[in-house]
Amino acid sequence: MYVYLYDNFLRQKKFDAEIRNVEVRLTDYGIAGKILRLTNYTDAKQIIDDEIKRGAKTVVIVGNDHTFGHVLSRAATCECVFGFLPIGPENTIAEVLGVPVGVSACDVLARRRREKLDIGWMNNRYFVSRLQVKAAAVRVIYDSKFSVAANDLMEVVVCNLQPFYWKRDRDDLEPRVVHPQDGKLEAFLRPLTKKRFWGYKYESPSVFPFEEMEIVGKTPFTLEADGKISKELKVKIKLAHGKIDMVVGRNRKF
Repeated sequence: MYVYLYDNFLRQKKFDAEIRNVEVRLTDYGIAGKILRLTNYTDAKQIIDDEIKRGAKTVVIVGNDHTFGHVLSRAATCECVFGFLPIGPENTIAEVLGVPVGVSACDVLARRRREKLDIGWMNNRYFVSRLQVKAAAVRVIYDSKFSVAANDLMEVVVCNLQPFYWKRDRDDLEPRVVHPQDGKLEAFLRPLTKKRFWGYKYESPSVFPFEEMEIVGKTPFTLEADGKISKELKVKIKLAHGKIDMVVGRNRKF
């Protein structure tokens, strides 16, 4: 039995035709199922647990990167197979999973090629896509072995499924991308150096794979994980013990 979790933004009229095409394709494949609509206040884990008790075997997230993070940051450990039908803008995770945006994603879902995906854990909650610490005075401790700190400020991005795009400066026409790797999380560190009259300038970034990491601030810093923003003074990040059973495409990045 399939359950489809639709993001609330898909109610917009501009998505009507694409949603109809997706639902027709799913029916053709014989994998249409129950449709539930999400809101910002939906407890995804409770909904999925209830549907599993009713016989659901596959839960499909329908939406974009935000939808993906909203659901799996709560429900990553639910005992089911997850699928993803990316629709609309802001879909960088889809490429990593090898899932095309739009109706063609139904073809990937129907083939049911599955992989186990890593889950990140930070301060007693999960994250599955990306975690970002805005530029702040922080120190990063890797696997309890060594630490890294900037002379002034530093931006920290931890990639799991969602890649991180960056440019060397405003005039840089070619964005760089940090892709996540299977088996470890990756931390992207970019120090900022204060210029005399022109604010801050980013230095060359470094990328470190790790299994456990601590970020410690001199003062509270802003942290965003799977779209949720909080203020932290210290955060411990590591791989969770469980994994997500996810339907992926042949052209996945891992």
